[in-house]
Amino acid sequence: IPLLRRALAMSKRPLLLFASPWTAPAWMKSNGDVRGKGTLKGKAGDKYHKTWANYFIKFLDEYAKHNVTFGAVTAQNEPLAGLFTPPQAPTIAFTAAQQRDFIAQDLGPALARSPHRTWLLMLDDQRIHLPHWAKVVLGNATAARYVAGVAVHWYLDAIVPPGCSLEATHKLFPDHFLLYTEACTGFFMF
Repeated sequence: IPLLRRALAMSKRPLLLFASPWTAPAWMKSNGDVRGKGTLKGKAGDKYHKTWANYFIKFLDEYAKHNVTFGAVTAQNEPLAGLFTPPQAPTIAFTAAQQRDFIAQDLGPALARSPHRTWLLMLDDQRIHLPHWAKVVLGNATAARYVAGVAVHWYLDAIVPPGCSLEATHKLFPDHFLLYTEACTGFFMF
């Protein structure tokens, strides 16, 4: 928080911060651990999903107490990586349909009821999952109403041309922005 406040104070223009969760608490996950392959217990609309959505609101509330606000949150960092990550990595696995339902029934309504004017971003994973992921989530009118944009990572960009992923998604859903949210060099050792 002190570093964020310093950065915000030094900036000549407003900074738009976004947050992305890695995992829910172990008691909410199917594998009983913050690490490794696991989903949220139950299904969208139940106590686990509603409680997890409320964690987002409490996170925003606590940072707001320190005059740090977030312009956006993502529903989950690398939701499909949860199926492939090493066992020690903290994650929650979501399919596109699970993320759609979580957004439509839990996270979207929780954000809408909150005092925070925070955008909700979907996917937050490799563009190789586009446009399929967007079709599943944004193709649902209820979920689409809560989603402002599509968060994308760049690690597998060489596999899928932008015309087949980003451009195709933009043509299907021009009212939702596309934003690269994670990138680094040296990801592949070779």
